[in-house]
Amino acid sequence: MLISGWGRYPVVDARIERPSTYAQASLLLDREEAVARIARGMGRSYGDSALAGNIVEMRRLDHFLHFDESTGALRCSAGVTLADILSVFVPRGWTLPVVPGTRFVSVGGAIASDVHGKNHHRSGCFSEYVDELVLLTGDGMTRACSRSSHADLFQATCGGLGLTGIVLEACIRLVRINSTLIEQTTYKAAGLDEALDLFDTHHAATYSVAWIDCLATGKAMGRSLVMTGEPSAKAMPAGRAGSQPAAPLGVPMDMPSALLNRYSIQAFNTLYYQRVREAETRQQVPYEKFFFPLDGIHGWNRLYGRNGFVQYQFVLPKAAGKQAMKAILQRITASRRGSFLAVLKALGPHNGNPLSFPLEGHTLALDFKMEAGVLALLDELDAMVNDHGGRVYLAKDARMSAAAFRSQYSRWEGFQAIREHYGAIGRFASLQSKRLGLD
Repeated sequence: MLISGWGRYPVVDARIERPSTYAQASLLLDREEAVARIARGMGRSYGDSALAGNIVEMRRLDHFLHFDESTGALRCSAGVTLADILSVFVPRGWTLPVVPGTRFVSVGGAIASDVHGKNHHRSGCFSEYVDELVLLTGDGMTRACSRSSHADLFQATCGGLGLTGIVLEACIRLVRINSTLIEQTTYKAAGLDEALDLFDTHHAATYSVAWIDCLATGKAMGRSLVMTGEPSAKAMPAGRAGSQPAAPLGVPMDMPSALLNRYSIQAFNTLYYQRVREAETRQQVPYEKFFFPLDGIHGWNRLYGRNGFVQYQFVLPKAAGKQAMKAILQRITASRRGSFLAVLKALGPHNGNPLSFPLEGHTLALDFKMEAGVLALLDELDAMVNDHGGRVYLAKDARMSAAAFRSQYSRWEGFQAIREHYGAIGRFASLQSKRLGLD
């Protein structure tokens, strides 16, 4: 069948295998055929990190296995989604300590991408709260990995994009909550300098994120709405249904590509920025609205038309300074290809996992409609990111070169050595790993 990531580019003709048990997953590796596979969860990675000619879809392995009410330790199969966890455990006063921008991600996918959220500067990546994972490795063995057992394999798997093996199950730590509300404060920043200063000023905030206008020019370049959040002390309403909001809005079909152009995006960005009148506003919002605003629009990736889009997310280390982010943003605004879904965040220190994305600094993520000239622009941006010591998020990538990857992820050779030691090379591969020179 034809299949793609969330960005709908590229598209691959793949054979899909859907194991329902761990034994069925193991049998896939017992075959004598020399076929490399990649595991796939909900298909929410944007590019080709979970695409291959042979895909092992993990959705049927979606079982809760054990929960310790005293510690919050949850053991579950890799196909369980973050939405499943929130739906069951939020009403019981527990939540996930780290979530990405969508809850429709599997636990296995969250581990493979080592996802981060609006609290990375305080809480780190998803892997910080994974105590153990069970991995099916290329030699056909099932290994329990943790920080004390097969620690090298554990670190390589967290952020390893499925290239070390197939995650079968994991034990993750949930945290207690008193409320499903977030106390949100929105600050209106007139330009990029002010937005970055606001992140520094509110570094102690539990959560922080900014929507940024990537088409504004001159003094308004980088104008933003910076939002901070704190868990509300208000008691949780009785009978709270958890992560089960009303039926979302939807995009029923591919939108005409011509509708999304610099004029329509510029108009949207202006309206979105001007809708906030005050320099500072405060409100209580449901956690779904704060953490997962786009989950309320089903099939929003269809807005970019049938050719899809590329999401480009990069991080620049704090040492690079404001000028580095300004230079990249100037190149984006000059291209007139800015996005109306551009997000700026502050990140904390790197966690030591070889292919984990975050570095201490600031990250910008934005979408580019697939059209002539986009890939050449992104090559230019790669070079600028490299020059400032930054890197591109592999879970969003669909086109980066092997040379850029090796420059940005200096520990790739050690990652390969771990893969070789555990028999992963030749058994687990994706379109991305082949493009990056890892297979």
